[in-house]
Amino acid sequence: MKSKRRLCLAIFDAAVEAVLPARFLPPALPAPPETGQLIILAAGKAAGSMALAAETHYLKTLKFPPERLSGLSVARHGYGQKMQIVQQIESGHPIPDASSVAASEKMLMLAEGAGPADLVVFLLSGGASANLVAPAGRITLEEKQAFTRSLLRSGAPIDAMNTLRKHLSRIKGGRLAAKVAPARLVTVALSDVPNDDLSTIGSGPTVPDVTTLEEARAVLGRYAITAPEAIAAALSDPSNESIKPGDPVFANARALIAARPADAFAAACNEAEQLGYRVVNLGNELEGEARAVAAQHAAIALREAGLGEKTALISGGELTVTIKGEGRGGPNQEYALALAIALQGASGIVAFAADTDGTDGGRGEPTDPAGALIDSTTLSRAASLGISPQQFLDRNDSTGFFEVLGDLHISGPTLTNANDLRVILIGD
Repeated sequence: MKSKRRLCLAIFDAAVEAVLPARFLPPALPAPPETGQLIILAAGKAAGSMALAAETHYLKTLKFPPERLSGLSVARHGYGQKMQIVQQIESGHPIPDASSVAASEKMLMLAEGAGPADLVVFLLSGGASANLVAPAGRITLEEKQAFTRSLLRSGAPIDAMNTLRKHLSRIKGGRLAAKVAPARLVTVALSDVPNDDLSTIGSGPTVPDVTTLEEARAVLGRYAITAPEAIAAALSDPSNESIKPGDPVFANARALIAARPADAFAAACNEAEQLGYRVVNLGNELEGEARAVAAQHAAIALREAGLGEKTALISGGELTVTIKGEGRGGPNQEYALALAIALQGASGIVAFAADTDGTDGGRGEPTDPAGALIDSTTLSRAASLGISPQQFLDRNDSTGFFEVLGDLHISGPTLTNANDLRVILIGD
């Protein structure tokens, strides 16, 4: 059983390595400007490693003059990197903090200072929605923090959450691009969202947005989210509409995705095949409630187990949790706990679910768990300790459950972010 656990981790590691910025970013970077300044801006969980890869590429590989390079990287606490020129700021995630606001103001200032001969390279990854916060209207940081907590507890998918965020910000929804114009702007993104929608990644600071204030208001009702007065007012203010396709601010801007969850998923499937497993692709863009998806996957796993083959069920995407309890956890740990309950100790099955960024839910600390492992002994070990898996699930305390069993996986910051990965290994 222990060896199969190691195989789960090997599959996960292969997925992470496939989307490390040092590997995928250099070929995607634009040529430096002939005469002007090169300004590197980066935001998100992978901002530090993306900015470091870009700085190394331009200074060491292309020998770009260091006196013509400047920049700012904004990553979550514990995810920053030390660079020669690009300044690194760490800020809050998933709840923004004062550093998120200060970093945003500095980035807006750098963007506005770009001239016609300059090139701004914006390196975007998931997590930028919290790392960069410039509240619109009269919204305070405290109101934004409380509202973010409500969003995270609501069970709303990432595209719905970011529809709201894009209409409550002076930097999201294309507004950073407006500050860069008329300078040339190239956005290079690491996707962590279904369908690789650039306007959803980090709430799209530098790309056009087709969502509207009306749609943002509808999200509040759909997920029963209560908005403070200042936020409700901002969502009724036409000046907070995001910047739409065709706007002149995008005349000198282009954007591309350099790596995506599908790359990590393909690497995971390939690793499983190399380890001798028949791979069953359960989908790499799954959404929905973590415990509901776990129940579906348990049924598939039990059916596949009856075939007697070595099989790996692999899935990606980003699941959600509608939080009703006061426990600790994240969608991957909740999935793993619900899966263990649904499998009822079925023999020969080991599973692992984790976030490729190294943090599943948690409190924004680098030591937060990435995910959790389960096997046929999970329920029996819990029973011997006198704890009820269902009670932990009911109060959304998957971290607490796996902490007692010693089945949390703590990887630390992976310095990338390409969504979640779930692996179920069946057979010897």
